[in-house]
Amino acid sequence: MDYKILPGHLYSQNKRINLYYLHNLFKEFSAHISLQMKETHNLDTPISAGMWGGSYMVALDDGEARTNVVRLYSIVSLPQDGPLDEKENFEKLMQLYQKNFTEVFGRYGLDLVDPKWGEKIPYSNKIRPTTALQMWDTKGKANYVRVFFVWNKASWEESIIYDMIRNIKTLKELLNINTRPAKKEISELKFLLQDVLITHMTLRAALTPDFIEHAEPIIKNLLENFIKGLRSKESVEEQYHRVYSSALVYGFEEALLEPYKREGLDIRNVEDWPVDKINYVPNELKEKLVPALQAPWKKFQKTLERKYGKANSIN
Repeated sequence: MDYKILPGHLYSQNKRINLYYLHNLFKEFSAHISLQMKETHNLDTPISAGMWGGSYMVALDDGEARTNVVRLYSIVSLPQDGPLDEKENFEKLMQLYQKNFTEVFGRYGLDLVDPKWGEKIPYSNKIRPTTALQMWDTKGKANYVRVFFVWNKASWEESIIYDMIRNIKTLKELLNINTRPAKKEISELKFLLQDVLITHMTLRAALTPDFIEHAEPIIKNLLENFIKGLRSKESVEEQYHRVYSSALVYGFEEALLEPYKREGLDIRNVEDWPVDKINYVPNELKEKLVPALQAPWKKFQKTLERKYGKANSIN
């Protein structure tokens, strides 16, 4: 799909972010920075990107978030066996991301500072690990902007599906039914619960009917509490224990386990996959999940086109 930027502001009048616009903004960043790498450094680096996270799955019809989104995530797919394999060229890419983020997000009232990059993300490929760039906002509109850089060219939909393997392995640390429920800070548990929602919504079209029947009441209740505002320690812990005792993470894992196994790949050992399998998604999963991932963006685009008419670019 070709998701277009449309006229409007990143934030609505009630100060909620428009996720359709944010997704396309990240997409435009990747195209523009790829062009800058060519024009400035004579380096051919085709990259693709979009937003990371599942809040768009429950947004309003025009893409406006239903809750106050303060962590702005992007996922970027990078080509292997090219200029970015050299450290100095990868550093040039990071510098351009920092420069463009500072300038463009500055138009929307964010002041992004203190860039940190190069962090290796757990449960990614041991040879070519996923890394991150993070910048913090001093104005309070967002906590931070964080970008995951994943090796191997892929569509946004493919990279989102592939990254769910890593997300599930992270969730299993705190939702392992063979160990006692973990004692964590409330902020960390809220982050975990948000990841449960993201994973369920991303993989829903591939989940088994029996698991959906089991999980939907739990997910629905969790989502309703998030939208209302999951603030008290008691309510967060109640939701955490409900998710933990329901073994949801194992249903998410089941949705990916067999399709990858039929391709000779074990998602429980994703760190040791050949580097050419980074960002790989079996066709049977793409057939189920890609249309479902695209559907919200189609709805947002139709709604915004009715309001604003012709689409345009930020550049």
